[in-house]
Amino acid sequence: MKYATYRHEGEVHVGLVSDDALAVTPLANDSGPVTDLHDVFAGTSRATGSSIALARVELLAPIPRPRRNLFCVGKNYAAHAKEFAGSGFDAGHTGAPEELPTDPIVFTKAPECVIGHGAAIWSAEGVTDFLDYEAELAVIIGIGGRGITRRDAMRHVWGYTIINDVTARDWQKRHKQWFLGKSFDTFAPMGPFAVTADAIDGAALKLSCRVNGELRQHANTRDLIFDIPRLIETISAGITLMPGDIIATGTPEGVGIGRKPPTPLRRGDLIEIDIAGIGTLENRVG
Repeated sequence: MKYATYRHEGEVHVGLVSDDALAVTPLANDSGPVTDLHDVFAGTSRATGSSIALARVELLAPIPRPRRNLFCVGKNYAAHAKEFAGSGFDAGHTGAPEELPTDPIVFTKAPECVIGHGAAIWSAEGVTDFLDYEAELAVIIGIGGRGITRRDAMRHVWGYTIINDVTARDWQKRHKQWFLGKSFDTFAPMGPFAVTADAIDGAALKLSCRVNGELRQHANTRDLIFDIPRLIETISAGITLMPGDIIATGTPEGVGIGRKPPTPLRRGDLIEIDIAGIGTLENRVG
């Protein structure tokens, strides 16, 4: 099933998206209208009332304000790990460019940087000299826990969405860590929808990213160095995962710093990220 969080006539709702992705039907439970995707995890929500054309609503991120930082994974596709290591922006890489991570590299983004489909990404002109995009599949946790094993990991996954892990590369390099350069305001576009885990196979999804119509990234999640069960096992070993936690699984080859010459985003650029079964997340640099 596919869900959207949206604003209609000044009110925020969560709704069930039609199969053709042209309409949404609001959800309700015993407490009234559903306004938060967290209320869907319990499985007691139901579609109610008349459907509304998606063209008439403002799509928000599926979880507009995550309850804590987003978990993110760096260098989780082999080709991207190599392009990043050879770019000169990876201050933490000390080996040969072809050396791949031996364990997941996990960092976080501040929850306040989340925006929805269609919202503008801040260009941060005068603050950063190199604005970049990163198309990623994001996992939404539905059942919390600590010490989750690989074998049980997928039982904890409620569903998936898309995240653009927007990055200020010069900040990432200069500060020798990733939090600041990845947490500027608006640096986590998310959406357009959230799709339940029973509807798509997160281990085999085609992913692509276009900038101004030009294909920049194209991969499949089967190419992840560390798959979803491994990521959940690693993060939950010492941190209790909670319902609504989001894990961005990493980006493939083709980001701006990997191009020759390196190509930062500019004001007016349109970034379109498509993941099969979820939809297309579109945001323009403003």
